Amino acid sequence: MSLPASLSRLRLPVVGAPLFIISQPDLVLAQCKAGVVGAFPALNARPPALLEEWLGRITSELQAWDAAHPEAPSAPFAVNQIVHKSNDRLEHDLALCVKYKVPVVITSLGAREDVNRAVHSYGGIVLHDVIHVVHARKALDKGADGLIAVCAGAGGHAGTLSPFALVQEIRGFFQGPLALAGAIANGRAVLAARAMGADLAYIGSAFIATQEASAGEAYKKAIVDGAAADIVYTNLFTGVHGNYLKPSIVAAGLDPDNLPVSDPSRMSFGGGEGAKKAWRDIWGCGQGIGAIHEVPPAGELVARLAREYEEARRSL
Repeated sequence: MSLPASLSRLRLPVVGAPLFIISQPDLVLAQCKAGVVGAFPALNARPPALLEEWLGRITSELQAWDAAHPEAPSAPFAVNQIVHKSNDRLEHDLALCVKYKVPVVITSLGAREDVNRAVHSYGGIVLHDVIHVVHARKALDKGADGLIAVCAGAGGHAGTLSPFALVQEIRGFFQGPLALAGAIANGRAVLAARAMGADLAYIGSAFIATQEASAGEAYKKAIVDGAAADIVYTNLFTGVHGNYLKPSIVAAGLDPDNLPVSDPSRMSFGGGEGAKKAWRDIWGCGQGIGAIHEVPPAGELVARLAREYEEARRSL
């Protein structure tokens, strides 16, 4: 297994998952300066014109960081593109990714050859998130460079397969870049992902509970106070199954133990106000939150993960 050069210089083999509404430049910059991939959904930039401002800021600040810290250069950043017919911003947002030569583009909810070609035109790489080997094969056939296996326990939209099952099946036909998502919140879990066959750990919930994350204090506190038993898996809110914090469902006046089933044919991910409100009020979160006990700066979180990772390696 080998990684492209841009992903080989990481301090820790970690990608900070792109968090809808929550991942914005302050968090991305802190992650990249700490030595892990920082990512954000293009749809977080509202109105659409704000995306260019964000890309300009991230690009220039990381260039300045690298000039000032040649001994510890920044990790690359990534932009998540929702490749679904409801996303009427895709063409606009992708053009800006090409203009600013975004190093990594993460595609979700669909795979398109034209998107992959656009990213490859300037030397970028595409990672596509999948919950099943069928999706993995399709993404690779359409030109994705790597995969993100979104397994049971991952926050937000997630699958139900064990990481042991999905990673081994993917590795049966693909030896390229592979990230693993699902309940990873400490350095031991990062090492476990590597031992299982993944190149990178894909971490979301732990970064929600950081100082730079654009999440409310109640959201962060619920993560710190919560455990795996506080996670509810449902398709009610977007039409696609995902994991959410039980306290936010209760606060919305719903019974988390008796939620209705949504009609998947009516799902929408275009990033409109309805979708934004759903994610703002119903908090996506993964099952790994039992390992989260504070709300540190993102750089301190990465430092802790790195210490735990090295301690786990030495203990084997």
